[in-house]
Amino acid sequence: MKAITLGYDRNPAPRVEYGIRLLKEALQDCGYTVLEAEAPWTWDNYRSVPGLKIYAGNRLESELLQQLEQRDVLLYHTEAPEGEGFYMASCPGSLTAVSGGSDSGVLYGCLELAHRVRAARKLPSDIAYGDAPRFSLRGPAIGLQKTTVEPPRQTYEYPITPGRFPWFYDRALWRDFLDMMVEQRCNVVYLWSGHPFSSLVKLEDYPEALEVTQEELALNAETFRWLTEEADRRGIWVVLKFYNIHIPLPFAEKHGLKLHQPKPLPITSDYYKKSIAAFVKSFPNAGMMVCLGEALQGQIYGVEWFNETIIAGLLEGLQDSNVKEKPPIILRSHAIEPQKVIEAALPLYPNLYTEAKYNGESLTTYTPRGKWQETHNRLGSLQTIHIVNVHILANLEPFRYGAPSFIQKCMQAAKYRLKASGLHLYPLFFWDWPYAPDRAEPRLRQLDRDWIWFAAWFRYAWNPDRDPEAERHYWAETLGERFGGREAGEAILDAYEASGECAPKLLRRFGITEGNRQTMSLGMTMSQLTNPERHMPWPDLWESQSPQGERLEEYVVKELVGEPHVGETPTDIIADAQRHADEAVEAIERARTLVTRNRDDFERLAGDMAAIRHMVQAYAHKVRAAILILTYKHSVKGEYFHRLDLLEEADAQLEQSLAGYRELTALTEKTYMFANSMQTPQRKVPIRGGLDFRHWTDCLPVYEAELNSFRSHLNELKSGTLPEALKNAKAPIVPYREAPFKLLSANAEVYRVEKGMEVFTDGDIHIVGCAEELNGLTGIRFSQRQAGLNGLAVDIELQQPSKVLIGYFNSKDEQWLQVPSLEENTHADDRGGYAPVLRKGLRLYAYPSVNIHAFQYETGRHTLDFGKGAYLILGVIPADQDVRPRDVEHKNDGIDTLDWLYE
Repeated sequence: MKAITLGYDRNPAPRVEYGIRLLKEALQDCGYTVLEAEAPWTWDNYRSVPGLKIYAGNRLESELLQQLEQRDVLLYHTEAPEGEGFYMASCPGSLTAVSGGSDSGVLYGCLELAHRVRAARKLPSDIAYGDAPRFSLRGPAIGLQKTTVEPPRQTYEYPITPGRFPWFYDRALWRDFLDMMVEQRCNVVYLWSGHPFSSLVKLEDYPEALEVTQEELALNAETFRWLTEEADRRGIWVVLKFYNIHIPLPFAEKHGLKLHQPKPLPITSDYYKKSIAAFVKSFPNAGMMVCLGEALQGQIYGVEWFNETIIAGLLEGLQDSNVKEKPPIILRSHAIEPQKVIEAALPLYPNLYTEAKYNGESLTTYTPRGKWQETHNRLGSLQTIHIVNVHILANLEPFRYGAPSFIQKCMQAAKYRLKASGLHLYPLFFWDWPYAPDRAEPRLRQLDRDWIWFAAWFRYAWNPDRDPEAERHYWAETLGERFGGREAGEAILDAYEASGECAPKLLRRFGITEGNRQTMSLGMTMSQLTNPERHMPWPDLWESQSPQGERLEEYVVKELVGEPHVGETPTDIIADAQRHADEAVEAIERARTLVTRNRDDFERLAGDMAAIRHMVQAYAHKVRAAILILTYKHSVKGEYFHRLDLLEEADAQLEQSLAGYRELTALTEKTYMFANSMQTPQRKVPIRGGLDFRHWTDCLPVYEAELNSFRSHLNELKSGTLPEALKNAKAPIVPYREAPFKLLSANAEVYRVEKGMEVFTDGDIHIVGCAEELNGLTGIRFSQRQAGLNGLAVDIELQQPSKVLIGYFNSKDEQWLQVPSLEENTHADDRGGYAPVLRKGLRLYAYPSVNIHAFQYETGRHTLDFGKGAYLILGVIPADQDVRPRDVEHKNDGIDTLDWLYE
């Protein structure tokens, strides 16, 4: 048995010590007797140690490495190691040197040498190899979140307790996860919570803010401290993410405040500052990720809150700390323009980062473009490190995803198209961590099920520019080791690669949104395909998160008039998706006879390949039906008894689509518990209600009813009968009833909503026309200038449950208040009113048209504070008032959309 001596500096840093341990274990497993150097080595005495020697150290601190460099004994043929970089060199005197640019660099160098020892079953000779990560931050996000809301708390709000999150206290799970992370060379783990401080620290000044028992607090602090120390040993930052301004429920109740605050108050600022200071004192090895959007009106108060509260609290907490590296603060660009915040904060705290979503809340393309690319490039140009956030993955849920070449291109796009140098990766089923959605007892861990998801992203976060041919060999070998041989590995890799194209292509051409409002695998209704405007589509999906191409109706119109097509067309995508899905199933079947290990995992993967093909088939035939129906719409132009042959063809396509969906439902009923990990009311596509419509079995009856309705109306048309919806097109429009209210604000006044009335207290902009429903209601007007520049809040008192009618201008100009979106604000629909009830319900002289939304409020006093931008308050109506959504400008109640065909 050969002996080998390990040398390193006395009292090594935890990361160096951990790297030495990994290297020592690899050497021992390969038959070496490992000795430890008894005394520090110098350039002129290390040769006196007999036999093979390895020395690992931080070149910024190690005297031996500095001496060898000065004497040209240790030379670098690559860049000299800096930061997390390392260099391994075979030096004279039987010495292998591992030179790290930092403690983390030493760790990664030891990890690389350990890999090589295990692969060769011996210590390799003649090593000269340097490497360094291309991305500065690389790691996964884990949610301290639940799949459903716990009233009276709101979304994201979950105190940390063993009952809610037993996995948080599971140290064996954490060790497995952290070991996977260090194996993949991750250096950060992001923990997401709404407001974690009330579960981790207790404040003398605000004892009422504590949301857990004293025993739970002690357990949380002990667990979190252990976690940060274990992570630090592996070169990993723990970064705690929180929303602003979210406050604890007992704190809110005591002080008469709402759980989510739109602007700073002296008491909330003082509470947060002291919470952050206490947190940093207790856990100096943890960083923070700050979301200034959603609840907080970040465009107005972001600089103030970030500098005067968050950074001030952090600096106070660090005063007596002797941490080697200051913790990172990451500013999320969600629902805020972070540039002015960063510019104001950099003089106070230099270790700042920015973060923005990669493809929204889905995975759609490796060529992001448009304004979202511009946003990333702008953030990447700041004096900070910019991170891409691969977020939620609502179009991939719940199936396995492991297409290495697609992921590699995404990381190349992150580097070159988006100018990013950090990765923040969500698991595939974020809201139900650590469990996978598969039907299995015991439940599968995402860590195990989705190993290739994590491995591919982090491999290419370290270096996205690896040779594609070599990468195919690498992944075929890796899969082969797992499933039983190179041939099996190649076939399974082909299945992963082909299936990985399906969901991205389908969503980007036909989806409503790239956000988690839509669960793509559950399908879409015909109305969502043929009349997406009704369902509040998110234009970023096709303007930024997709290659150039055409939406369905645009494609049909061009076809009818003979115009040339540009970019991806719906028919292109359907053909591609079907080809990819067929190739995936063929490849997985090719692997079936070759698999000799992990058979259960393989069968589950094969089930996913079959499910994806059924999903693609359901989409393909439904899209073809949509093309036929839109062709009918633009051909008959209101003469609905003409061209019924198009509808008959659509009927056949819908029947095939439903057949595919039934196959998908039958399969997933056996294999999956649910399709989406977040089962809250924010899920609206294909059907409102994430809890009630979370499985294909829940949605199948909706699609069956849709086809039955379509056939019924088609038969009516074929028999010469006008469908009821068309008969009712001229149904009388009923004015809204008024609900009593009291205006409490001195900076506003009431007025009668009718033609000729001025809608602001400054200027002379008057109503040119308004929907009959609004005529005669009592509106509230105020200064347009003040609302446009700074935002303006209005206080009212309601005598009964009511709906407040808010008018949003149809313009993206920053002077106008923008409609809240679920893509940017999870609470956008908490009071209903997400979709307009009257499109273009008000016309003003020389101003954009106005959409009317109805927000629900309970009896009592309310502050209407929507943020910066001018808007209108057009009346208060009873909560039970029936409101029929319609497009006022066309005055046809949406008949031309053809939604009546399926409803």
